[in-house]
Amino acid sequence: MTSRFEARRQKILEQLDAPDGEYHDLSPKGSIDAPIRGLIGEINGFDGIVTTSSCSGRISVFLEGRKADGDALKSPKEGEESRAGPGGKGGGGSWLFISHDPVEVPDVSFPTDFTSKFGLQKVSDDELSRFDAQRRFIHLKFEPMILHILNASLDHAQKILNAGMGAGFRESGAVSLGASKSGEATPVVAIRSTGYSFDSIIGYQDEAGRNVSLISEAHLRTLVCIANERFKINMERIARFRTKLLESYQLTSNATSGSSKPNWEDADSRKQRKRTEGLARQQALQSASSEHRTSTGNESLDIQIIGGILS
Repeated sequence: MTSRFEARRQKILEQLDAPDGEYHDLSPKGSIDAPIRGLIGEINGFDGIVTTSSCSGRISVFLEGRKADGDALKSPKEGEESRAGPGGKGGGGSWLFISHDPVEVPDVSFPTDFTSKFGLQKVSDDELSRFDAQRRFIHLKFEPMILHILNASLDHAQKILNAGMGAGFRESGAVSLGASKSGEATPVVAIRSTGYSFDSIIGYQDEAGRNVSLISEAHLRTLVCIANERFKINMERIARFRTKLLESYQLTSNATSGSSKPNWEDADSRKQRKRTEGLARQQALQSASSEHRTSTGNESLDIQIIGGILS
């Protein structure tokens, strides 16, 4: 009988195997982020674990949703439009810009126009509105990688958590420890870190629906440069997480097989090894074929000579 974990794992893997034109998830982009696509594939290649959601890290510009006019804690009545929560999500909030890679910043000798790139516009000081807490603000954010992994057991979850914490994702933890009615525990571990994320208000939406910038182009450029630096930290930690996770599963595999020699390799090394092995096999087949032809020719010659002697 298929376990609860295996049933969920199989369903997730089938969804991930769908062609690019058919695959779609709930993220703003609707697909797995390219920077961690290889990592996701490696994780899902191990028994006992499978990814359920992921984000490789991103720079984004986000317009908050509509805010509640009165008590922010009140839920909207039936028929009323939803309102944004404390973080601005919901209530018609929208992404003005998203990138899962560092944003290109020209040399300091060249001008930038991040104001327009992020869907903002400059207005005169006279047009700037006075502060209003109910205004829909615009945020520039950097958010590190977050990865949710479903586990077949607490032992698997512990290995994932150890790898995440050891790689610097210090806010990692189990987000679900519940067991099914049958007693089968399938915990979910979140690999995450908020220590190097940031959120800066850069504008607001005015009564006319304009997305107005509150800061100078130079200030905006500085924020983008900071976000790009955070991207470097993020990619370094992702690489460490991958290494520690592969080492952890390799140790388990070696303990089971009695081997102490590591045998895992990254995607590029595996590709090169497969190519080398393929060429070696091809050369071996060519050599064997050549030897066979030579041997067959010699046998025929020997028979002819013997035949001549006998005759």
